[in-house]
Amino acid sequence: MAGTELAPDLTAADLSDQPDLAYAEQNGLPTDSPLLRSIPLEAIPPVSGGKLFLQPLLNLHEIKALEELYKKLPDYFSADERLSILRAYLVASDAHREQTRMTGEPYILHPIDVTNILAELQLDADTLAAALLHDVVEDSVYTVPYLEENFNREIAELVDGVTKLNRIKELSNMRHSVADEKAESLRKMFLAMVEDIRVVLIKLADRVHNMRTLEGHQEHKRRRIARETLEIFAPLANRLGIWQIKWELEDLSFRYLEPVTYRNLSRAMDQKRVERVSWMDETRETLAKALNEAGIKAEINGRPKHIYGIYRKMRRKEVPFDQIYDLHGFRIIVESVADCYATLGVVHSHWRPIPGEFDDYIASPKDNMYRSLHTAVVGSNGKPMEVQIRTQEMHQVAEFGIAAHWRYKEGRQANQYLDNKIAWIRQLMEWRQDVTDAQEFVSGMKTDVFQDRVYVFTPRGDVIDLPHSSTPIDFAYRVHTELGHRCRGAKVNGRLVPLDCQLHNGDQVEVISAKRGGPSRDWINPNMGYVATTRARGKIRTWFRKQAREENIAQGRQILEKDLKRLSVDQPYELVARICGFEQLDDFLAAIGYGDVTSQTIAQRVIEYERSQESEVEPEQLPRHAPQRTVSIDGVQVAGLDGVLAHPARCCNPVPGDPIVGYVTKGRGVSIHKTNCPNIASLIQRADHARLVEVQWGAKSEEMYPVSIQVKAYDRAGLLRDVTGLVADEKINMRSAEAVTGMKNNMALINATLELSNISQLTRIMTRIERLPNVLEVRRLVG
Repeated sequence: MAGTELAPDLTAADLSDQPDLAYAEQNGLPTDSPLLRSIPLEAIPPVSGGKLFLQPLLNLHEIKALEELYKKLPDYFSADERLSILRAYLVASDAHREQTRMTGEPYILHPIDVTNILAELQLDADTLAAALLHDVVEDSVYTVPYLEENFNREIAELVDGVTKLNRIKELSNMRHSVADEKAESLRKMFLAMVEDIRVVLIKLADRVHNMRTLEGHQEHKRRRIARETLEIFAPLANRLGIWQIKWELEDLSFRYLEPVTYRNLSRAMDQKRVERVSWMDETRETLAKALNEAGIKAEINGRPKHIYGIYRKMRRKEVPFDQIYDLHGFRIIVESVADCYATLGVVHSHWRPIPGEFDDYIASPKDNMYRSLHTAVVGSNGKPMEVQIRTQEMHQVAEFGIAAHWRYKEGRQANQYLDNKIAWIRQLMEWRQDVTDAQEFVSGMKTDVFQDRVYVFTPRGDVIDLPHSSTPIDFAYRVHTELGHRCRGAKVNGRLVPLDCQLHNGDQVEVISAKRGGPSRDWINPNMGYVATTRARGKIRTWFRKQAREENIAQGRQILEKDLKRLSVDQPYELVARICGFEQLDDFLAAIGYGDVTSQTIAQRVIEYERSQESEVEPEQLPRHAPQRTVSIDGVQVAGLDGVLAHPARCCNPVPGDPIVGYVTKGRGVSIHKTNCPNIASLIQRADHARLVEVQWGAKSEEMYPVSIQVKAYDRAGLLRDVTGLVADEKINMRSAEAVTGMKNNMALINATLELSNISQLTRIMTRIERLPNVLEVRRLVG
């Protein structure tokens, strides 16, 4: 709805402190809103055309939403700060006045609700104003300079930051897939944290409200958004310590990804609610009495577990819902750190503590500054009961995470404070220089930042914080880049270990280093398991990038030749280079040589390219027919055939990721072949292509696929045992294995058929087998 223009000769000087209610009535404005009555007309900013507007506060739903927001504003906000938030609303209302959301609601309710979420986190006034304005630059004629002129630079920069996150660059060349574009947008979001974490807090609140209103989208889009939320946004909220956003994003994502399981769990929890509430009231009373007798002032709250957390525990323990007992816990808030430990003693004196279930995050805070005592005891009902103990100050950080620091500090001061306190945010600065590939950057965030942590010790007793699955090489690079480059061995707890061994909590790690030298190229091969962290991989690649170009080209050529051969990919090197976004072959080979382009990246790009070519095959090669409805069958989508059986062909054994085509058999459904399968080529030559149908891999497949490989090696005792043992270590099922020995030059061949789920799994197992003693090469058998 358009704004109501004031008379051109009316100026702020002519107006009283409050709007003239008669004037408001004359112009159709509501007069029963306390908020409207409090608006000084000089607060109303000009629209981008330069005229003064009284914005359309005509929607009572809007007014009520805005008034609810105002109730949440902290008492310590000044009059000017409150006015800034109101002005932001007026601009947003004008910008979105004719827009609606997928749900049919007025669009302006979205920024209001996003701001409400941030107000509950008690963020500063500039952040709340920016949240109201976060879509205006993208969706209207308002500009960043306008916001800076009419508000302030900080608000303008926050809005600009959010706007940049929303703009995914349009990429048209072969190098960039849809996954690249999405990864690039996520990379921008993570790097935005380096500039101002509040940009990402606005984005998180935006995602929460989008998840709350996800019903307006089609099912496939709901699932895609929910999956992205569960993999990226919920872990990010967790890493920032904002638990209330984390659990809501997890539960909402779970609701759309597993709707039946979600409903069943929700129903089961409701059925036990009365019994649970009675037990909790009784336990709370016992706790309060015990603490009072000990002279400890405390606030005791129940802490219900959320549905997704219960689901994860059921899967982790492999038990049904009826065997999950600790559905509720208690949170005890006391006045001092000394009271925390005294309270722990009281709890342990009343209930038997469960061994191994105590964590002291006060003495050793988490790296998002979370502090608490955690313990688990056997409750009065004989079932486990979780208890968290903390001070009020710790509780603020626990509930609001990073957002808590804007309550007491000015915006940029809080940013600088957090930069100094949180190591992983500083780490993003290093990644910006060392990691250029967007997908690798996002993958690194998932592993280095979102994963569980391990805490190990240097020989001097210093604690080093690393992601789960880190190795001694990761440890060395975490201590110092040069130590990583010169690492040649390691001792863990005084014992020599291989460089690819995984570190565990409490390990003492000593690096054995050379006086000079550099890293091995094997370290950056993701299939070999030497390095788990993006930091270490980035430092290694930077080292190789500085070496002689000719050496990198030569090494890159060897790596490319070996990888394409063992994967049975038959494409000219020049074409592969163009597929991967390089005009010059030498540039491509050099990038492989210093590790910027990995074997997995090449395989992914080539597969995407071949898949894109399938739709452009000449008419004589594939049947010409109109597009038909596609249905999902066992992880494969077959065009136009509903309810038909589909099975992988034994002649070429395709796995998810391979370009494929279907052949309608007589009585056995559709046989799925690789597009370069010799049998398909012979069908085309015989003009039997009327029975070929379009097929593609489904979005998610739990199917296992047989893949045949051949191992060529110098014969030795235990060769077959070592190969089968390694396959078992990778938790891969081996259907069959046959060894051929007694060949010329003492050569041996092992032909094995493995059950795999995707090409990445195949690449990894082949790389690991190649590292066995006497093994010369491993390749995939096709045809």
